[in-house]
Amino acid sequence: MQPTATVLVYSDDSNTREQVRLATGRRPAPDSPVVEFVECATPAAVVRELDKGGIDVCVLDGEAVPMGGMGVCRQIKDEIFNCPPVLLLIGRPQDAWLATWSRADAAVTLPVEPVEFAGALAALLRQRKLQSA
Repeated sequence: MQPTATVLVYSDDSNTREQVRLATGRRPAPDSPVVEFVECATPAAVVRELDKGGIDVCVLDGEAVPMGGMGVCRQIKDEIFNCPPVLLLIGRPQDAWLATWSRADAAVTLPVEPVEFAGALAALLRQRKLQSA
C-alpha cells in the first residue's frame, strides 16, 4: 500500500480548486506520496477539517471571498495546534510580503502554473514528513 498525503484546498472558486488538483496530479513529485484532496469553500469548513486532524498541507486561495486565504492562514496559524504547512495562492508576485504577514510557509501566483505549484507543494510535503519523523 502506498503512503498518502491529505491536502486541504480552500477557495470559493471551484475552478481554482480544479487548477490545484490538475497541477498536483496523483503526486506532485516522484518522491512524494499519492495525494488525496479535501476541498473547502468556506473558512468555517477549513477550521472544521483542521480540527478533525489528518491534514498534511493546506493550499489557501488568497483571492477567495468573503475571507481571503491570507486571513484564513493567519487565523489557523494562531488557533490550530500543530498547524500543517500552508501554500498560499496569491494574485500578484508583489503580494509575497502579505503572504509573509499571514505566516504562510510558501506562496505561488495565480493562475496556478503546474510546475511551480507542484514543486512548492512537494517541498512542503517533504518538510511535513521530516517534522513528523
